[in-house]
Amino acid sequence: MITKSEPQTRTRILQAAQAEFIEKGFRAASLRSIVKAAGVTTGAFYGYFESKAQLFDALVGEQYETIMARYREAQEAFRRLAPEQQHENVGEISGDCMDWMLEYMYANPVAFRLILCASDGTPHADMVDEMARIEVDATDKFIHTLQQLGQPDPKLDKQLEHILVSGMFTAFFEVIVHEMPKERAYDYMRELRAFYTAGWKQIIGF
Repeated sequence: MITKSEPQTRTRILQAAQAEFIEKGFRAASLRSIVKAAGVTTGAFYGYFESKAQLFDALVGEQYETIMARYREAQEAFRRLAPEQQHENVGEISGDCMDWMLEYMYANPVAFRLILCASDGTPHADMVDEMARIEVDATDKFIHTLQQLGQPDPKLDKQLEHILVSGMFTAFFEVIVHEMPKERAYDYMRELRAFYTAGWKQIIGF
């Protein structure tokens, strides 16, 4: 039987954990400090969470899975287009996805600050690298599609490709890392997209 105070206790633990993780990061965060700030015993804490890792996941897991699923879905949607449609619509689906991601991050700013700034030592720390891996794979497939359409092979250096993609995502997430106002973030994203679209077109040659 769940007593009236149990949901409140869980909420206090999550609030205390959020503050501790934001201040110190996952690795340095202290469970002792969290339970003290929440006003519960260590034994009571383990009635709600099995570990510090599970506690961190409770704060960011849903947001992490949602944004990764949406990003993968956008890549798959583009890949399902016919070759000619891919060439004509390059940047449209991914652009819409980036707009959605930006909106979603600003609806959940603390969760994404935790993922981007405090998640070292958790699986969530790989978000940017995982997105970069997916993007590199999608870029390689798109280059193959262009070759099917008669485009010359651009002979894109793999290390350069990875650096460019990683840099793009790092720049994208800077709006959350630096707590940029939402209105300014949209202007920033338009300029960032224009910069990278022009650059990729130059390198790939289409």
